[in-house]
Amino acid sequence: MKNQAMFKIDLLKGQGIPIKSRPESIAVMAIAFIIPLLIAMAMFGYYLRTTIIISVRTQEIRNYESNTNKLAEAVNLQRSLENEKKTINGCLSDVSSAIANHMQWSPVLETMIKNLPNSVVLTKLSVKQNFVSKSVPSKENFEKMISVSVPVRTLYMKIMANAKYDSAKEVRDFRRQLLLPENLGSKLETVQVSQQVENYKEKDVVFYEINCVFKSEM
Repeated sequence: MKNQAMFKIDLLKGQGIPIKSRPESIAVMAIAFIIPLLIAMAMFGYYLRTTIIISVRTQEIRNYESNTNKLAEAVNLQRSLENEKKTINGCLSDVSSAIANHMQWSPVLETMIKNLPNSVVLTKLSVKQNFVSKSVPSKENFEKMISVSVPVRTLYMKIMANAKYDSAKEVRDFRRQLLLPENLGSKLETVQVSQQVENYKEKDVVFYEINCVFKSEM
């Protein structure tokens, strides 16, 4: 077999044949491509990290603002409740003072009517209230005495009895019954009784005036 000779004919006169790549050239080209890529990746990573940090900080700021607003609302609510408490305490103080100046008369009248003798007739009933000054210890300083005005109540009764009957004893018993502790004894200071004979509808009758002085309440 005969050797065949290969002939290279360059019709482009050296301009169409590519230059053979050497390892050094490939390395340089790879480095030139990789370095910008790495820089771009690093910058993109830094951008993502910065974006995440900014997002987290923004959310934290919003949470702080929300908590601050809630705290401000709580403070305002507390102040409102304190003011309302002061108003209520002031009203309670006024109510307490008003209650101290009044008395529940229903149990008192019930006790009196229950013990009133059958031989007499109630002709008049009224209540009078006066105020007297008393020295009491101050609520802020118990060693200091202050002057306060306290009510003194007097219940006035006028009853009528036939002069022919000995009603004086029954009236005395009535007074004694009122002074019993289970009746009005714990509330009464004194019970004063006076009598006089008058002519009523052409008949002699005895009128008894009974003044029940109640203890002053502080």
